Amino acid sequence: MDSLLTDTPAGFDFSVNENQRMIGQMARDFAEKNIKPFVMAWDEDQHFPADLFKKLGELGMMGVVVPEQYGGSGFGYAEYVTVISEIARVCGSIGLSLAAHNSLCTGHILAFGNEEQKHKWLPKLATAEWLGAWGLTESGTGSDALGMGTTAVLDGDHYVVNGSKNFITHGKSGYVAVVMVRTGAKGDSHGISALVIEKGTPGFTHGKKENKLGMRASETTELVFTDCRVPKENLLGKEGEGFKQAMVVLDGGRISIAALSLGIAKGAFDAAIAYSKERKQFGQAISNYQGISFKLADMATQIEAAELLVMQAADLKTRHLPVTKQAAMAKYYASEVAVKVANEAVQIFGGYGYTKDFPVEKYYRDAKLCTIGEGTSEIQKIVISREVLKDVR
Repeated sequence: MDSLLTDTPAGFDFSVNENQRMIGQMARDFAEKNIKPFVMAWDEDQHFPADLFKKLGELGMMGVVVPEQYGGSGFGYAEYVTVISEIARVCGSIGLSLAAHNSLCTGHILAFGNEEQKHKWLPKLATAEWLGAWGLTESGTGSDALGMGTTAVLDGDHYVVNGSKNFITHGKSGYVAVVMVRTGAKGDSHGISALVIEKGTPGFTHGKKENKLGMRASETTELVFTDCRVPKENLLGKEGEGFKQAMVVLDGGRISIAALSLGIAKGAFDAAIAYSKERKQFGQAISNYQGISFKLADMATQIEAAELLVMQAADLKTRHLPVTKQAAMAKYYASEVAVKVANEAVQIFGGYGYTKDFPVEKYYRDAKLCTIGEGTSEIQKIVISREVLKDVR
C-alpha cells in the first residue's frame, strides 16, 4: 500500500520520491528494532519512553519539516507523514507523541516565531534535546476554544498567566510549551495570544496524568499556571493573533492525525492479513472464505482511499497552498477508517482478537483517539461543510 497522490499542474503523480523511500525505510527499521519489542510492556505500564525520542531526534525524525538552518531535516510534509504512518504502524502511542511534537509545538514556533525565537527553540526541539507540548484545550471548553479561561495579563516586561490546560501531550516531560492564553474578552477571536513557556518557569507545573483507554505510552497530563510570569518576548507574533495561529497549526496537526490513523489502520490490516493466512478452519486458511476475504477487500480499499487523501493534503501543505478542507477531509476519513479497520481486524482474529496476546486489540484501543483528538469527527464535518459551501458561492 504505497500509492501516493500529489496534485500538480500536469495532473496526478503517484510516484514515491527517493526521500520518502529512504526515510520510510529508516522509520520502519527503527520501529522494528527499538519499538516493537516493548510495545505491550509500555502500554501495560503506561510508560512514556522519553529516551526513545532522543534516538528519533538523532535520526532527524523530531524535526522533519524544520529547515536545516534551525537544526532540522528540511523535508516536506510527504516525508513527514511517511514517518508518522510508519511509526504508528507499529505503535500508535509513539506515533502520537512524534506527531504532537513535530506539528504542534515545533510547527507553531516554525510558522509564527521570529528569527530570534526560531534560533532559540527550534534546534533543541528538532534534535529532541527538548520535548515540546502545545496547549489549547481546557476542561470546560473542549471544541469551544474561544471560551478558554486561561488568562495572561501584561505586567511590565512579563505576562502573568493563570489557568490550566488539559489533555496535553508531554505535559509533564515537555521542556517547552506553546500555550494559547486569553489576553482579551472571552469569546473574542482576537482576544487569544500564543506564548512560549519553558519548564522551570515559576508558577508553571503539570497536573494529573490521564489514565487512558489507548495511546497509553504517550504521556497526557494537565498544564497548570499560577501567577506564572512569562517574558513578553515569548509572545509568538502579535497579541491577539493566537486563535488565528492555532487554526493554521491545527490544519497541519490534522494531517498528522490522519497519518497517524493511516499507520494504525495499516498495522491492524497487516496483522489481519497474516493471521487470516495462518489460521485454519475446516481444513483451510480462513482467508479462503468469502466472509473474511471480503472484509480484507473493504479494509484494503478504505486504507488506499485514506492514503490518497493524506498525501494530497501533505502535498498542499508542502507547497504552502490552502489546506483547511483537505486536512479536515483527510483527518475525518482516515480516523474513521482506522476505527473500522481495527474493528474488523479484531473480528477476523475472533476470540484471540479480544486478548492481549495478539496486537489487534491495541490497534483497536489506539484508533479511537484519532476520531477525537485535534477536532472530533463532528468538528471536521463542520469545517468541511463550511469550506464546501464557501467553494460554491
